[in-house]
Amino acid sequence: MKIIDLSQEIYHQMPVYKVLPQVKVTMHASHEQWNKEKIPKDPTPSVYKLEMSEHTGTHVDALNHMRKEDKGKSIDKMPLENFYTEGICLDFSHKKLKELITSAEIKEALKSENLVINKGDTVLFYTNHYKNYFETDSWKNGPGLTAEATRWLGNQKIAAFGVETMSPGVTGVSNREVHHICGELDFTHYENMINLDQLIGLGRFRFIAFPLKIKGGTGSPVRAVAIFDETLS
Repeated sequence: MKIIDLSQEIYHQMPVYKVLPQVKVTMHASHEQWNKEKIPKDPTPSVYKLEMSEHTGTHVDALNHMRKEDKGKSIDKMPLENFYTEGICLDFSHKKLKELITSAEIKEALKSENLVINKGDTVLFYTNHYKNYFETDSWKNGPGLTAEATRWLGNQKIAAFGVETMSPGVTGVSNREVHHICGELDFTHYENMINLDQLIGLGRFRFIAFPLKIKGGTGSPVRAVAIFDETLS
């Protein structure tokens, strides 16, 4: 069995989408404090305090995230089966900043990589955007899906798709509509994924990315992984 970690680290002041609160990781308590010792200059932390949104780092959107019409479709009410699926990863590393991915291109990638989309799959899109642009001014300008491609994926009855970028569509072009289509067609997506290059050419895998059980939540950080074993081909 081989497990590939697809999740970003969460750390103080990490990059987040422009409208989201900044991530704050501070020490709440130290071992020295617990032991009633004199606090040194470099105390050893025993508890950290986290301040962040549900949409921090590698995360999944709940269906209620973007449309008022999807009120009630919160992360705690989404079936756990949606987060334990089979998966495939498609190579779109040739895409440049703010370039769009169409359904015709997805179909061509499936054909060239000898893959098929099955009902209930999670489909990941490798664009190499994380390695090229994370923590740079261009991080916010990644490639993304068109609304048409998103609707096509939804019509394949997938569980979800995943991207390396901070948004599934191109900001100011398709991003808002991509989110709305996910809510309309009852499937979701993951953002800020890493290590997708390690999945290319390896075929199908087990995909696991369980969210936190946040009551009424509009999303959740996940520890996304791809697992390869002899039962998937």
